[in-house]
Amino acid sequence: MNLILFGAPGAGKGTQANFIAKKFNLYQLSTGDILRNEIKNKTTIGKKIDLIINQGDFVTDNIINELLKKVISNPSYRNRIIFDGYPRNIEQAENLELMLNSDNQSINFIFFLKVSKKIIEKRILGRITCEKCKKIFNVYSDKKEVEKHECGVKYLKKRKDDNEDVLITRYDEYMKKTKPVLDFYSSRSYFHEIDGSSEIEVITNKIEQILTV
Repeated sequence: MNLILFGAPGAGKGTQANFIAKKFNLYQLSTGDILRNEIKNKTTIGKKIDLIINQGDFVTDNIINELLKKVISNPSYRNRIIFDGYPRNIEQAENLELMLNSDNQSINFIFFLKVSKKIIEKRILGRITCEKCKKIFNVYSDKKEVEKHECGVKYLKKRKDDNEDVLITRYDEYMKKTKPVLDFYSSRSYFHEIDGSSEIEVITNKIEQILTV
């Protein structure tokens, strides 16, 4: 199965996608991770992406589509992809359907994690990620877990785009561009809106119930 996870930055898409990937043996296609890998490897496209993200803007569709097509067309990931953070606009949604249809694939489930701006601010400003295992923590709510993290605290880093100014820009831009995409998908039988402000385990159980029906 292929599925899409929607939610503003900090809504918990990455956390839920990681669970689903492990539980159902799927490939988590995070556009954020793909873009950060390009930056980390200092490729030509990575340098361009770094500049765009630091300004609080979204990367152009052409760049994302080029990177996504490589994954979708890979036989190893066929019909087992979780789209985490994509599509962000109508053009991307339409393009995704074209890419999948050309390979005789489709989307089976769509989840929208709905979270208020106030909660997202607290989540993002306190978010740190382990560079080694990719696990995400919050310095405010996960103090004990952070101290006991098996990889060691030296691997826990704050993303440089996780600051208040960039947060406001990213959230407002997300709501402006993504609402039409939600409207585009919301009438479909496999679209599910979930309260993303709930505890992680509650959200996880809800998603699992839907996927195993």
